[in-house]
Amino acid sequence: MSQAARPLADDFYLTLRPNVSLSRQGFRLLMVVFAAISFTAGGFFWAQGAWPVFGFFGLDVVLLYAFFKLNYRDGKRSEMLFMQDGKLVFARAASSGETRQWVFDPYWVRVKLTGRQGVDDEATALILSSHGQYVSVGAFLAPEERASLAAALQITLANWRNRPPQPA
Repeated sequence: MSQAARPLADDFYLTLRPNVSLSRQGFRLLMVVFAAISFTAGGFFWAQGAWPVFGFFGLDVVLLYAFFKLNYRDGKRSEMLFMQDGKLVFARAASSGETRQWVFDPYWVRVKLTGRQGVDDEATALILSSHGQYVSVGAFLAPEERASLAAALQITLANWRNRPPQPA
């Protein structure tokens, strides 16, 4: 989680982002070192007469590069929870930039944490639901982070529901 949950108020805003594996500089260093090792090992096999092996070492470099690029693309997605006009809004921004929103009444929204059967304390999904609409929150979070987020949301929603009426 990128921010700690606070009591829900009109200034409440929580942004969730997935972790990325390496910094850009770390990625470049990894690729240079991995490519150098693969090229050296491939050159050794080529010199021994097993030239097709060199291509497989090159394929390893290409696959590592592609998977890290996919990881960085997925790292651009985010989820936001915020209060706006007395409503709890959950917004999900895809890595493509497309955004979708779900709006919940804080008095009726339910926070449900589902777990895997047979495994203690492993939160597999955090669901917000109300009046037939539901959405999974923080699928990219670790189970402990999802459980912490669920507890924080339940506390802050309870605080919102129990606050004194606001003058008009």
